[in-house]
Amino acid sequence: MSRDHVQSAQRPGTGAEAPFLELLARGASADAYEQPVLLARAEGLPPERIRALEQAKRLALHVRAEMEGRRRREAELSALFETAHDLAGLRDLDAVLQAIVQRARSLLSTDIAYLTLHDEAAGDTYMRVTEGSVAARFQQLRLGMGEGLGGLVAQTARPYVTPDYFEDDRFQHTWTIDTGVRDEGLVAILGVPLMIGAQVIGVLFAADRRARVFEREEIALLGSFAALAAAAIDTANLLTETRSALDRLARANEIIRDRSAVIERASDVHDRLAELVLRGGGVHDVAAAVSQVLDGTVEFTEADAAPAAPLEASRAEGHAVRHGDDWIAAVTAGGELLGALVVRGHPGLDPVDQRTLERAAMVTSLLLLARRSAVEAEQRVRGELLDDLLDARDRDPRVLRERAARLHADLDATHVVLAARLDGAAADADQEAAARRRLWSAASHLAATRHGLAAARDGGTVLLLPLEAGDTATDLARRTARHLGTAVHEPVTVGASAPVEDLTGDPDAVAAAYAEGQRCLDALRLLGRAGDGAAAEDFGFLGLLLAGDRDIAAYVERTIGEVVAYDERRGTDLVRTLDAYFACGMSPARTKDELHVHVNTVAQRLERVGRLLGDDWQSPARALEIQLALRLHRLSSRP
Repeated sequence: MSRDHVQSAQRPGTGAEAPFLELLARGASADAYEQPVLLARAEGLPPERIRALEQAKRLALHVRAEMEGRRRREAELSALFETAHDLAGLRDLDAVLQAIVQRARSLLSTDIAYLTLHDEAAGDTYMRVTEGSVAARFQQLRLGMGEGLGGLVAQTARPYVTPDYFEDDRFQHTWTIDTGVRDEGLVAILGVPLMIGAQVIGVLFAADRRARVFEREEIALLGSFAALAAAAIDTANLLTETRSALDRLARANEIIRDRSAVIERASDVHDRLAELVLRGGGVHDVAAAVSQVLDGTVEFTEADAAPAAPLEASRAEGHAVRHGDDWIAAVTAGGELLGALVVRGHPGLDPVDQRTLERAAMVTSLLLLARRSAVEAEQRVRGELLDDLLDARDRDPRVLRERAARLHADLDATHVVLAARLDGAAADADQEAAARRRLWSAASHLAATRHGLAAARDGGTVLLLPLEAGDTATDLARRTARHLGTAVHEPVTVGASAPVEDLTGDPDAVAAAYAEGQRCLDALRLLGRAGDGAAAEDFGFLGLLLAGDRDIAAYVERTIGEVVAYDERRGTDLVRTLDAYFACGMSPARTKDELHVHVNTVAQRLERVGRLLGDDWQSPARALEIQLALRLHRLSSRP
């Protein structure tokens, strides 16, 4: 202050307040207010003037503090208003949180501001957003309830402040929190709770990297910020929940629309299936109708053409079963498997569409039963025609051909006669009769689809089926055994005759072929090959010997049993050597070439055979018996 100002303070009529009013007008710092007093003392002014200056200084400083406080409150109120306005326009939670910490750091003029939120699942608070932070470890901190300053604020719902965090023992210091705070270099920390009602949802912080005392006004200001922040966070969360609810509502509407479409499709398929039944449609018409409704490929297949495991599962459960990318619904009637409806390449079949497929399978079974009722008369006619071919010697060939033509059968084509019989054990006579009826039904259905004939006979079924080009009687027998066994769920053994070309010209042709098929059937059962199929060509001249009740196993055991048992115990090849020896005309030299062994090895094996079978095993009578036993032993093994 100048000497003129001091002199003016000394002049009569001039108040002691003048220099301080000038300082107030200039907005001088608080230190400048000491200058007038110091100069007055240096000039040696009277004590009363110095006391007057002291009094004026105190009043001026008080006025200055009031003016500073008002300016600060105006700035704070303005900042709060601007913050509230800014937060009201934000809809994204991340943007809201970032705006809060930026404004808090700016208003309190701190090095850093940050915010933590409560994690209900973990029971702690975690660092959500920071402003001014430089330490990665600090930015990833989690504070348990009661840990550190922030954990204490979250636990007590009260603000806490410290001028020097590491020297303050009010807080529960942990290695993790202290390490993060030390990395950030923080010293003075102020934390206030973010409250929604009585619930603490987080903590808002302002901190400096040097010692600092936060004034009560600063604590209140940050508390006001926290109130705005909590309201903004709550609003953002409500908006998020509203959006989620709207999204869920939109999805629910989509589901309702989808369900409505599904119900319409189900109604559509019901109407279509009802129309098909009324106008006498077939199973393939049902498949085509369901294909249109399900927007996929639906096929009806025979039981033996569908995958066995899923088909059986569908039959047992009464529901459609998924198989890879397909769905399979069994078509059954009274426990009998009639076929399957298969949806191709449609893995995402929903429950309503599954029920549509199952309903279609039921309609298909009804149509099949209705068709069966219609064709049973035709089957009886087919059976009667086959009975006439087997029994009537004085039949007219022309009449037989005409009857066959009405059944779409051609008696001039080459046929095979097959004798089929069940091999499963029945619990009682009723079950056995039911099983025979199922076998006859399945055989009749097969005969109708193959343009053949079928009839129940001798406790089993006889079939007359055409032989296609390139096919053999053996192949037809085995295929028929598999088909009938699958249809009735029991092993079915089938014996076939050699091909028959003149069914009507020779009165005994069909009967002789049937007798031959029966002999093959008996041979298969005697050899333990139940459930298999074979023709006379598979047995050669042995087919004439295997009828009746001969004990094949006992004959083989009696003739070459010692050799077979020796091979089984020692892992040797005596049976194979015997086969090769007889096949090579009983020549050891040719036998060793056939077996690719040394002639001495052949001699040693034959010597062992002699010790097992006796010295006369190569005599003509014994050799014939041994060769027959070898042949039977080989045929006893299923191909």
